[in-house]
Amino acid sequence: MLLFKKTTDLQRYLSACRAEGTSVGFVPTMGALHDGHVSLIRQSVATTRCTVCSIFVNPTQFNEAKDLEKYPRTPEKDILLLMGAGCHVLFMPEVDEVYPDGQKTPLDIDFGYLAQPMEGTHRPGHFEGMAQVVRRLLDIVQPAELFMGQKDFQQFAIVRHMLEQLRSPIKLTMCPTIREADGLAMSSRNMRLTPEQRALAPLIFQTLGNAKANMTTLFAEQIKKEAMLALSVPGIVPEYFEMVDGRTLRPVGVFEDHEMVVACTAVRVGEVRLIDNLVMKQS
Repeated sequence: MLLFKKTTDLQRYLSACRAEGTSVGFVPTMGALHDGHVSLIRQSVATTRCTVCSIFVNPTQFNEAKDLEKYPRTPEKDILLLMGAGCHVLFMPEVDEVYPDGQKTPLDIDFGYLAQPMEGTHRPGHFEGMAQVVRRLLDIVQPAELFMGQKDFQQFAIVRHMLEQLRSPIKLTMCPTIREADGLAMSSRNMRLTPEQRALAPLIFQTLGNAKANMTTLFAEQIKKEAMLALSVPGIVPEYFEMVDGRTLRPVGVFEDHEMVVACTAVRVGEVRLIDNLVMKQS
């Protein structure tokens, strides 16, 4: 695996790869890698001839300074995981490599309703920062295919919209959420949970599963209320539980009116904020 820290060096190498007809796959991350990230790398390795992973803790998508400060950084472990997964190239830039001279050019893209509900309500400015850095990294790497995880479903929907608006030729692939044995979605934030909090966290996936099981007997609003109640236990504070259309992210009323329905939730377990989702219906 090759490691690049400078944009010009990475671009020179990838230009030579593309000139030889090598397809480039890209997995952007913020490090603190786990098996969920590894699954994205393996999907890219299986699909493209050169897999690039970036590790960049992007300051523009953190709306809470303490969250940025506490974000785990494990570069040595990350490198070993990437090598084991068959990654070809690791890009680990400093902030001034991604944003030269501090320039953070705003995106001229209207995300409309996609950026407003759920994470948009609870993390103002997050998606603008996320889309900005993804656009910048895509401009640097210029991949044929971009791989993202389902766990951040709203983020996936926004990046999909961005690529459509830009008329980008990049193929966007959503990879399934990888879970622990008890159902908890793998996340870099999980390592901040105390043992007691970690024991509570599987309730998130259990609640999502119960919501899906109740689709045939309850209306969407009833399922939402029951889910919020189920998540309101000592040690957990639910922020939202929504059932949304898989493309527009608008709330679902009648399940039969939608080709794809996704249940999305965010909770705080102590000071740690966790998100998860489950596809309820897909036709």
